[in-house]
Amino acid sequence: MTARGPQADGKHRGTPAWGVVGLLLVLPAAAAVRWLPREGWVMAGVGWFSLSLFTFLAYRSDKRRAERGEWRIPESTLHLAALLGGWPGALVAQRVFRHKTAKWSFQGVFWAMVLLHQYVAADSLFGWRITRGIFSFVRGWLA
Repeated sequence: MTARGPQADGKHRGTPAWGVVGLLLVLPAAAAVRWLPREGWVMAGVGWFSLSLFTFLAYRSDKRRAERGEWRIPESTLHLAALLGGWPGALVAQRVFRHKTAKWSFQGVFWAMVLLHQYVAADSLFGWRITRGIFSFVRGWLA
């Protein structure tokens, strides 16, 4: 049995997507709590969940189309959905459907977007210190 193949019980081996998503949601959730008014948390949560569900379903559709040899959803569309906030759904879909997990170029772009979301959330919690420092450095370098 390979590390990528199914186990005897039919379940796939690999990273448990829910645990990874949960850990990766800590910073964005903390930023939402910090910056949004209390009533905004619910709307942000609904929006985030909706984008993730849309992205999850897009991955499922693309996987099914690939299996049937039909027209596929462009990778740029899948990436845009993840970039707009649907990355948790994309991550779960990649693991559940075993879709787009072996293509390194796709994974590189995907994880860069996840890291961008983490960076924005973390930097916002620290008063945008890193971003201001980068802009200061660039202004000084260009002057």
